[in-house]
Amino acid sequence: MEQEKFIVKKEMALTHSDFFRWLPNALRGKAYRVRGSYVQIESLEGMWTIQLGKESMRHIALLSIPKTVVTMVFQGYTEKNFKTALQYFDRAFHRGGG
Repeated sequence: MEQEKFIVKKEMALTHSDFFRWLPNALRGKAYRVRGSYVQIESLEGMWTIQLGKESMRHIALLSIPKTVVTMVFQGYTEKNFKTALQYFDRAFHRGGG
């Protein structure tokens, strides 16, 4: 039986430095390896890889916001575990404004 694979691509308003600063919180203590802009997380749920695209800027009128495309691949995860991991990831990187 072939393992299910979930692929998520997000355009995130952050730099690589921001990403690596907030990543431990998103992974809730799971061990991970970093090779340049590539992150690998192995856990009981399965294998999760994250690839960071090049940093760029989004310009809206006079406002400039950092932008990075983040591609995540979840292999061996059940749909429930995938959704839970993605929910924690999103919550860890969520920033509110007022």
